[in-house]
Amino acid sequence: MEFVSAAAAELLPARGLVGPDGGSPALTVPHATTIVAMAFDGGVIMAGDRRATMGNLIAQRDIEKVFAADEYSLVGIAGTAGIAVELVRLFQVELEHYEKIEGTALTLDGKANRLAAMIRGNLGAAMQGLAVVPLFAGFDLDARDSGSAGRIYSYDVTGGRYPEQYYHSVGSGSVFAKGALKKLWRPGLTEDQAAAVVVECLYDAADDDAATGGPDLTRGIYPVVYAATADGTRRIPDAALSSAVRELLERRSARPGS
Repeated sequence: MEFVSAAAAELLPARGLVGPDGGSPALTVPHATTIVAMAFDGGVIMAGDRRATMGNLIAQRDIEKVFAADEYSLVGIAGTAGIAVELVRLFQVELEHYEKIEGTALTLDGKANRLAAMIRGNLGAAMQGLAVVPLFAGFDLDARDSGSAGRIYSYDVTGGRYPEQYYHSVGSGSVFAKGALKKLWRPGLTEDQAAAVVVECLYDAADDDAATGGPDLTRGIYPVVYAATADGTRRIPDAALSSAVRELLERRSARPGS
């Protein structure tokens, strides 16, 4: 296997996952892309676009990339979609199992550490090009009285865990989304205002990144947006996002060059 991988990798049964040089893989599996998260006055919000790509093809138009990890935390996926979704499901089960066995939930920091260990466990696949780089965020119950209990953690493929201040973005459109976040984030945002901001950031990312899908009013496909507050996690309904999207499009239509 090692000799064939080096000499003629295209002969292997998994040749679609290994490039002709035995190195970087061909893009033959669906990949999930842009996720954004930001703190607001009362918690944290996370949003993801709905497009999954497979090379130059749109593999799925309505994939969901943001999930409630448990009652007070959120996780968004970027990278190889199949592995990422399975990792999230396992993460959800482990958090629930810990709470049932111990009678108490992990701290937010503990949850972030556990997710880092799971990403590290996928390092072998990541070295073959099947990387998963999630974004984790949640409401820190230990800081609920501080007025800034929203926490965001980013990761690298080795499982490195990095606390982020105020906002962050991952995925292929993250450069464009983060640029928009820098301009639109401000202290004291309400949940509704924060939802409008993350939708606009994804819209900006989709404008420049082909792997990021913008809101699709024709099909009724909107970003998946979750908020985590002292009351728990909840998904922002599409009806509310539809209003934010239409307002955004009206503003952009008035200034088509912006």
